[in-house]
Amino acid sequence: MKAIVFGGAGFIGCHLLKRLAESRGYDGLYSVDIAQPRFAVGGVQYVTFDIRRPIPPTLCGEGPFEIFNLAATHTTPGHEDWEYYWTNVNGATNVCRFADEVDAERVLFTSTMMVYGPTEGPKDEEGLLEPVNAYGRSKVLAEGVHRLWQAAAADRRRLTIVRPGVIYGLSERGNFTRLSRALKRRIFVYPGRSDTIKACGYVEDLVSSMLFAQERNKGVFLYNFCHPERYTSADICAAFSKVAGYPPPRAVVPFWALDLAAFGFEALSALGLKSEINRARIRKLYQSTNMVPRRLPEAGFAYRYDLIAGLSEWRRVSRIADFD
Repeated sequence: MKAIVFGGAGFIGCHLLKRLAESRGYDGLYSVDIAQPRFAVGGVQYVTFDIRRPIPPTLCGEGPFEIFNLAATHTTPGHEDWEYYWTNVNGATNVCRFADEVDAERVLFTSTMMVYGPTEGPKDEEGLLEPVNAYGRSKVLAEGVHRLWQAAAADRRRLTIVRPGVIYGLSERGNFTRLSRALKRRIFVYPGRSDTIKACGYVEDLVSSMLFAQERNKGVFLYNFCHPERYTSADICAAFSKVAGYPPPRAVVPFWALDLAAFGFEALSALGLKSEINRARIRKLYQSTNMVPRRLPEAGFAYRYDLIAGLSEWRRVSRIADFD
């Protein structure tokens, strides 16, 4: 058996490949991506290919293959609406056609908590899907594409779908990294409230959950992934303060004031003075994503890390700088 990780150069893909290389006896490991890996993993063959194009059945040689589809356009904001559909839906179609052509029997697909949209009330896997942007909507459609692949030979094909929350860890370079830098520089303020619930999880637990679910899946297994505890923005900032000694933020600035300031930064960006600050990011900080993982604990999965333990481990393995 060989394994192919589409999107293997990304943050989660690199961690997944590292675990597969360490813990499973594959005859070959392949990363298929258009980007350079966040970090290289020994024993992995890196294949440069764009999954928005039809995938040749011989791309990674002869099978049989186990397939992990992590490839996506996901940064929000950051892309035009059509780009999310072009990569996430068209890419899913190409990966599933490839899986059919090489007669793969196991596929794991990473979706997103954004299929639920922002939500103050808790949503488990039975929750209503209410995506509010092209990223979330494209992932709903991509889930459907993968379900069609499984249904075409339901007696022998196994499909695992994971909907991760905000994932943090080594080489993340996203929400938690930006928050860490803002806390370290003492420039973070709460936008309108400090009790925003943020579903989040440590990358090593996410990878463990993927392998756990795939091994036990007898058909289709869909699950949410995040810490089982409900963490607020204040909880996350307090955890960073405890682990790294950052001064805890105190100020809660009215949402309208930060929204207006973000509009100014957008205007400056349009003039060539680029900034990561914009109204969409401020809104994401204000809105809760109260996703609940129900099926994973019911299946017997044991989390190794809570928020404090996850941040502590991330800081330990970063070596060069805090939360690198």
